[in-house]
Amino acid sequence: MDLFEYQARDMFEAHGVPVLAGQTATTPEEAKAAAEQIGAKSGGVTVVKAQVKTGGRGKAGGVKVAKSADEAEQYAKDILGMDIKGHTVGTVMIAQGAKIAEEYYFSILLDRANRSYLAMCSKEGGVEIEQLAVERPEALARIEVDPNVGIDGAKADEIVKAAGFDDETAAKVAPVLVKLWETYRDEDATLVEVNPLVKTEDGDIIALDGKVTLDANAGFRHPDHEALEDKAAADPLEAKAKALDLNYVKLDGNVGIIGNGAGLVMSTLDVVAYAGEDFTGGKAKPANFLDIGGGASAEVMANGLDVILNDEQVKSVFVNVFGGITACDAVANGIVGALKKLGDAATKPLVVRLDGNNVEEGRAILSDFNHPLVTVVDTMDGAARKAAELAAAN
Repeated sequence: MDLFEYQARDMFEAHGVPVLAGQTATTPEEAKAAAEQIGAKSGGVTVVKAQVKTGGRGKAGGVKVAKSADEAEQYAKDILGMDIKGHTVGTVMIAQGAKIAEEYYFSILLDRANRSYLAMCSKEGGVEIEQLAVERPEALARIEVDPNVGIDGAKADEIVKAAGFDDETAAKVAPVLVKLWETYRDEDATLVEVNPLVKTEDGDIIALDGKVTLDANAGFRHPDHEALEDKAAADPLEAKAKALDLNYVKLDGNVGIIGNGAGLVMSTLDVVAYAGEDFTGGKAKPANFLDIGGGASAEVMANGLDVILNDEQVKSVFVNVFGGITACDAVANGIVGALKKLGDAATKPLVVRLDGNNVEEGRAILSDFNHPLVTVVDTMDGAARKAAELAAAN
């Protein structure tokens, strides 16, 4: 789950990371009131910042420095409702102004390839870090972080030294990195990024911006994280799937996909995409990722079908199951139960490929059910091709 900047700021503050004052506003009038209060701490200067979960706000005109409360009100009026890379601005943050002497960059993230954490730090913040990493990789220090140790004082010193900070600045930056690590660890994040991390003219180190991504798999340890979700912007199908505890991701195609096991589902996406190239110019494509898991019950299968069949983009559904922990007869009963539950609302063809544990029993259940929308195909490639053909035809 990605956080808005104001949520990251509040989280940083709770963990002792130095930040500036900030308040959110959803109307120009609220922005003016916030600027009057916050601006008193910075000579009347505030920054009006669009709250969207995407980069490039500044270039799009979504970040403005206001020298008065009236100016903050006008900027808020201009920014609210703005479209930034497909994200509509519904909230702005009014942030305290700062006299910046230098800008830096710092992030810690999950390095899946190396099965560890990675800290990245640069003396050149406030820029497109991806561009810096490509054009001048030597300017971006990359330090592996042992998950069992994290960033203590010694590791923070190693990071700032690798980034090339002078001794005086390094001594101020290193403790902030430790606090950012504590945020990352204690909140079960997969990304904590600050760009820019600044040194003010007074010599203070401040996290002036923040990006945080939280690991949804750790949500059971953080009941407070639920309040951070942007439920208004959530895809209704993804929200429904989450409520049903389904591992579901909405895609842009028209062939619904259900499988048991992430690897099998990923392979299914590939074979459907490949098969779809032969129909109507490649217009048959996967509409979703849905993994019902290795031990899924008939109820879980029914819930998955319920979600997918209610997707208006879906024109056909491919159920691809290899029976292991989940026996094929349980899957077949789930399909039967889902279609009975949906009744006349089920209007989209299902292509089912079953193999493995209790496969004959599963196929027999579907054969006896004899539903006009269900086609059973023995092979994965054949079933993918049939599902793509049906999606293209519909």
